Amino acid sequence: MCGRYTLVVEQDDLESRFDARFRDAAFAPRYNVAPGQELPVITNEEPETFRHLEWGLVPSWADDDSGGLVNARAESVDEKPSFREAYERRRCLVPADGFYEWVETVDGKQPYRVCFEDESVFAMAGLWERWEPTTTQTGLDAFGGGVDGNSESGPLETFTIVTTEPNDLVSDLHHRMAVILDPDSERRWLSGDDPGELLEPHSADGMRAYPVSTAVNDPATDDPSLIEPLESA
Repeated sequence: MCGRYTLVVEQDDLESRFDARFRDAAFAPRYNVAPGQELPVITNEEPETFRHLEWGLVPSWADDDSGGLVNARAESVDEKPSFREAYERRRCLVPADGFYEWVETVDGKQPYRVCFEDESVFAMAGLWERWEPTTTQTGLDAFGGGVDGNSESGPLETFTIVTTEPNDLVSDLHHRMAVILDPDSERRWLSGDDPGELLEPHSADGMRAYPVSTAVNDPATDDPSLIEPLESA
């Protein structure tokens, strides 16, 4: 599972790395990204633009916008109704420079940050979706063109992160990991007809994992101290 990640690079460097620009909001470094937040992604619809979508995919056919799906398993992403259409038509890049995993210890769960040794930014494979609220006309409104109280809600755009089997490093921490794309495969993930072969575990070469403060457990905490290695480790 990938349920928290980091993206602490500056906006100019992020735009340069992906040759894309922010459209709707400025970006600030994030040390504790969590589901339910609006976060920068690059979609196949606008590959030169960063857009802020909410983490937790809501299928277009869902009855309501609750219960967003944080992850999608690579092994079934082309089959499950929640992801099948998005896999075919709506893929995205989710930029990050690290992610957190928790390990059970005698003293409780210990969080670890996983990243590349050079702290480089990478792209996780993602899917995105656009959910439109439904409206129901009732009573006199049905004859006068009125709609119910939900009509003012606009489309909701969401994303999920695709996960796969862990590599040798992550397997000591968790049984799943996010699909990390090689830089030369990122555009193929966005536009390729059949990118299934990209959904493999990234090599552990050049990656590291280190324990961090349990302060990261609170998604409301978001500051540079979260990515500092524990002094006692």
